[in-house]
Amino acid sequence: MHGTTLLLIEVGALLFALGMLGRLGRSIGLSPIPLYLLAGLAFGHGGLVPLSASEEFIEIGASMGVILLLVMLGLEYSAGELISNLRAAAPAGLMDALFNALPGAAFAFLLGWDWRAALVLAGITWVSSSGVIAKVLGDLGRLGNRETPVILSVLVIEDLAMAFYLPLVTAVLAGAGLIGGAKALAVAVITVLAVLVVAIRYGRQISALISARDAEALLLGVFGLTLFVAGVAEELNVSAAVGAFLVGIAISGPVAHHATEMLSPLRDLFAAVFFVFFGLSTNPADMPPVLLPALGLAVITMLTKVLTGYLAAKRVGIALPGRLRAGLALMPRGEFSIVIAGLAVASGVEPRLAPLATAYVLITVVSGPLLARLPDYEWFKTFIRRWRQPSTPAVRPLTAED
Repeated sequence: MHGTTLLLIEVGALLFALGMLGRLGRSIGLSPIPLYLLAGLAFGHGGLVPLSASEEFIEIGASMGVILLLVMLGLEYSAGELISNLRAAAPAGLMDALFNALPGAAFAFLLGWDWRAALVLAGITWVSSSGVIAKVLGDLGRLGNRETPVILSVLVIEDLAMAFYLPLVTAVLAGAGLIGGAKALAVAVITVLAVLVVAIRYGRQISALISARDAEALLLGVFGLTLFVAGVAEELNVSAAVGAFLVGIAISGPVAHHATEMLSPLRDLFAAVFFVFFGLSTNPADMPPVLLPALGLAVITMLTKVLTGYLAAKRVGIALPGRLRAGLALMPRGEFSIVIAGLAVASGVEPRLAPLATAYVLITVVSGPLLARLPDYEWFKTFIRRWRQPSTPAVRPLTAED
């Protein structure tokens, strides 16, 4: 069979299968991300039906998926909103980093891994999945709740922190060492600050270059600019994903609104390919030995996320039920954790990292949305009410001596 023909058959069958999996996930109230990862495991090396002709296409599609995920995230915020959120929620963001990154690093050392793998695992356990959490909040009708801005602020700080973390970890994994990592971090800080200043002062002029009325020109303009900046950022060792995120921040107003609508289908398509690619790069035979460590790490870091959300909500005066909703909603890890693990896999830093990260994300992304529903159940509300009631001492009946 001709190579191009085989490529079309494999890609077509894969995309159709992903479409069916996405529909299945939504019909049972589950994020499709774990199903895409499982599909990648089934079609990868050592899987049920290994794909060969479409490997290069899927790898390029996965890179596009990361870029589109990040630019869409950036389009959600203007530079001014980003800085305002950063100032208001900085203490919660610092607490989030300490509570959730340190357990990951400690766990890596416990497994006998080196400091580079510990740096990677710290990032994997630190960052919650913005995409999965946003969908959960929408599905549960909590977008107007008091605790929702607290959750979004934590997510924004995590996303912004990734703009500094990703270039640092990229340089370290490339063998640049601590000095090289510090240089990369300095370049990233200068680049990010320069882009933020340009976005604040000249955001309208940049957006005016792209017409919001011409759909074709809008799609080509935003997509082309994103790929161009992502490529330049990659050349400067700042990470293509960060470059795409900054493009999203720089675009604002009607252009950002229409670009979000037009790029969403592309984002969904290539993001699915990205999750499949990560599954393809993991041999299912490597999974069983890391299942128990992944489960232990998931339990620990899901509890630390609950504590993070609880304290962040308490800090702004939200009542106990809202604090628990905030903590339980922050538990799923997803796209960023996979991106970080993908960087480590490409550098070959630790062979067990990919299967551990895959199992870890699968556990949190499946159980997280289910546990987030707990505060809506009546038995859980009853339990919380009883827990909040102060214990009253038993009244001793009067005796003849009294």
